[in-house]
Amino acid sequence: MNIISLIEQTLYEVSTGLYLPVIGGCALLVLYTPLQLGIALFDAWARWRGAFPEQRAFAAGLEKLRQTRLPAGQLPIEVERLLQMHELALSHRLDRIRFVIKVGPALGLMGTLIPMGISLAALAEGNIPKMAGSMVTAFTATVAGLGAGVLAYLIALVRERWAREDVREMAHAAELAIARAEQGAPAHHLQAEADDAIAAAA
Repeated sequence: MNIISLIEQTLYEVSTGLYLPVIGGCALLVLYTPLQLGIALFDAWARWRGAFPEQRAFAAGLEKLRQTRLPAGQLPIEVERLLQMHELALSHRLDRIRFVIKVGPALGLMGTLIPMGISLAALAEGNIPKMAGSMVTAFTATVAGLGAGVLAYLIALVRERWAREDVREMAHAAELAIARAEQGAPAHHLQAEADDAIAAAA
């Protein structure tokens, strides 16, 4: 066996070994994405009723800071740190669905190509039923991966809009708290910084 054949055989064994993990990953995405859709619908219903848990949690943290006796000039620093912590939490929440947008189609493509290789090997052996079964798996994986990616993209669009709204309101509340605590202090531009942070994370 020459070096080229050895490399080809090694790559075939590696791709075949990834068959079950890839198919399992596609199955998990098919379960995970509708779950995220259900959570998004529940959040939409809560927001429609006027419940904004992220803004409420930030307001509670802001009130705690205002009641704490901080040295002069430290309040803006602590408020900005609190705002950044909540921005990071929102970004992590978005990451839960953003990864499906990229991983879903990738797993779908892998779930297509690997069974097609197995199908061609079965065709060379004359095993038609095995070839047909592998082709069905290949097309099913494609549909599952792309479907999960499209649904995740739509959920991410809505969640990113909610995140920008929440961050804008939190930044506004932070600026008001700083303005009340330090009359005549230099203006802070937390809203612009917050919007830029969410946009950069998208």
